[in-house]
Amino acid sequence: MVYQLVKIVSRIVCMLPPPIWQRIGKMLGAFCWLIVPTKRKKMAKENIMISLSLDPYQATEIAKRSTTRFGKMFMEVLNMPNFKANHMKDYVHYQGCEYLDEALKHGKGAILATAHSGNWELLGAALAMYGFPLIGVAQKQTNAEMDKFINEYRRMSGMHITYKTGVREMVKMLGEGRVIGLIMDQDAHSDGVMVEFFGRLASTPQGAAALARMKDSPIVPAFITENTDGTHNVVLHPAVWVERTDSREEDIRKTTQELTRTIEHHVRQHPHEWFWLHNRWKNTPQIK
Repeated sequence: MVYQLVKIVSRIVCMLPPPIWQRIGKMLGAFCWLIVPTKRKKMAKENIMISLSLDPYQATEIAKRSTTRFGKMFMEVLNMPNFKANHMKDYVHYQGCEYLDEALKHGKGAILATAHSGNWELLGAALAMYGFPLIGVAQKQTNAEMDKFINEYRRMSGMHITYKTGVREMVKMLGEGRVIGLIMDQDAHSDGVMVEFFGRLASTPQGAAALARMKDSPIVPAFITENTDGTHNVVLHPAVWVERTDSREEDIRKTTQELTRTIEHHVRQHPHEWFWLHNRWKNTPQIK
C-alpha cells in the first residue's frame, strides 16, 4: 500500500513544473523543522557552535537550513523519472570527473567516499547517469515497501544496489572494475575507528579504507552541493591511496583520518548542507 501510494505521488510530482514542486519542497522542509524534537535541535546547535565557533543564533540558522532542505531533497527523489529522461544535463554540473576516470584506469575499481551533505541520493544517480559503473551501498529500510521504492529509484539511474552486509559482493565488484559508493560520516559505534573530526574524536566507518587496502584500490572523495539557482554541482577530488605497512589497523586509521579531513573541509565550506541532526560525536570518549 505504501509503495503504491508513493509511486502515485511521484507520478503527480513529475507532472508539475519545477517552480511548483520546489515550492512544495520548501513547505515540506519548513514542516520538518517544526516537528524535530527540541532535544535534537539543541544537540545540533551545540555541535555547530563547538565545531564552527559560532554564536547560538548563527548555529540555530545553520541547523534550521540543514533540516529544511530535506523537503526539496525528497521532491528531487520523487522526480527521478524526469531526471532519467533528461540525463540530468540541465540540473547537475560535474567537476573533477577526470579523477575518477584516472582512478579506474588502474584496473582495480574505485571507492567513492562521500558524506550526508547536499542531496547524496542525487550524487549517486548523477554519477551513474554520467556513465560510471556505480554500486550504491544501502542501509536496509525498516519499512519493506519504502525500501523497495527507494532502491527501485536508485536503480533507475543505472546504479546497482547492494546492502551494507554484502561485503563479499563489494569485493567481487571492485575486482570487476566497479565503483563502490560509501557514506562515511555517521557515528560507527564500537565498529568504527576513532579519528578527529572538527577537533574531537569520532567513531568513523572504516569500510572505505579497509576495502581499499584489501584490493589496493583508489578512494575518490566526492560531494554534491546546491547552487543558488537550484541546480547542483558534483565535485570529485584526487584519489587517495592506502599506504600499506605491517600494521593494518594503523593503515586504516591514517587513511580514514585523511578522508575525514576532506569531509570536514567540505562541511566547513557548506555547513548548511550537512546533516547536523545526526549525533556524529555520540561515542566520543569522555575527557576525565
